[in-house]
Amino acid sequence: MLQTSAAVTAVDIAYHIGGQDPRLLGIAEKQGRVLLDDAGISVALAIRDGKTQPFEKRSVNLSDGPGGKQGGVAVLRHGNEDLTLVYKYAAQGLSHGHYDKLSFSLYEKGEEVLQDYGLVRFVNIEQKGGGNYLKENKTWAKQTIAHNTLTQNETSHFQGKYEIGSQHHSDLYFYDDSNPDVQVVSATETNAYPGTEMRRTMAIIKNERFEKPFLLDIMKVVSDKQNQYDLPFYYMGQIIEVNFDYTTPAELGVLGEKNGYQHLYLEGKGRPASDNTRFSWLANGKFYTLTSVADTSDELLFTRLGANDPEFNLRRDPAFMVRRNGAGNTVFVTVVEPHGSYSPVSESALNSNSNIAELNLVHDDENYTAISIEDMEGHTSMFIMSNLDATSSTRHELTIDGKKYSWSGPYTYLELE
Repeated sequence: MLQTSAAVTAVDIAYHIGGQDPRLLGIAEKQGRVLLDDAGISVALAIRDGKTQPFEKRSVNLSDGPGGKQGGVAVLRHGNEDLTLVYKYAAQGLSHGHYDKLSFSLYEKGEEVLQDYGLVRFVNIEQKGGGNYLKENKTWAKQTIAHNTLTQNETSHFQGKYEIGSQHHSDLYFYDDSNPDVQVVSATETNAYPGTEMRRTMAIIKNERFEKPFLLDIMKVVSDKQNQYDLPFYYMGQIIEVNFDYTTPAELGVLGEKNGYQHLYLEGKGRPASDNTRFSWLANGKFYTLTSVADTSDELLFTRLGANDPEFNLRRDPAFMVRRNGAGNTVFVTVVEPHGSYSPVSESALNSNSNIAELNLVHDDENYTAISIEDMEGHTSMFIMSNLDATSSTRHELTIDGKKYSWSGPYTYLELE
């Protein structure tokens, strides 16, 4: 994407009128071309004069809208892009916007792990609708179920209506990248479904007892009525193992009738077999395990895109979906854990199993939510957050199972003895 003409234009103009940051020259040098104007000349001369500095990709929280007051997009990175989270809590984005508040994408070393469907368009390929947007862009890509976020009662955020969505945006609760090994972003959406508040807190955590950094995802939902909630994860790769029984239909059925559901085949269905649901897959020679705290009402669905698509305009993407029925207030707790590798040359699989023994929601009320993560060697870590006060200076105390925890700020992450 850095090689596109738009990126070249943005880098050159940003350097020329934005303070001449020498780190931008590192990008321009890789692009290998500049604009034929004053901005391009500034960049070219600076590179010639040896002013280039490498561009270091860091975690960043980007605000959206006039004055930066309409939500934003957070990018959390660990190390040299060992794990990268792109978390969207922005404004609607005018007519280009999707109904996908609090959605995210996940990358490892620049490769997609959990992907987000951008648009249904084969850009400038004449045979596909003249290279323009195809009708499935509205019926699929813009619908909430097409994204890694929560859908309530099979209805898209803001009823899938631009006029409603353009009036609202999500709000940042807190953002903290001060500790490179525990980076957290949390945002709230109160308008997507009237009477329902969603707060999604996502953390990239590097624990020395785990081979790689992992993603902790906490979706807390407060609603004034009972609903059906669907939380999909659009993974890339091949299913390796699950820890629950499921059935597969002799003939594929369609998951629903509208709001994007009409495009999803139901390939399998199961129920949790324990307090944790585990789903593992292999992609690009790497293993991944999704572990979630199970609820007795959960249905576990295997879906695949492509239903009601006679012209094959949609990619055949798979998803693992957690469906929670008859729930009002609830919390979805998930860890996405990269681990191990597979070599087709040596035909060897290394560290192909998850390191998580137990993932538990050990406390949840109006004031606090606490998650414990126990690894296979019996070591436990705890993530605790305040649900009402995100001020960095506020002192908190919470007792869990007779043990008192104290900290300052909106959250704490602890290694327990």
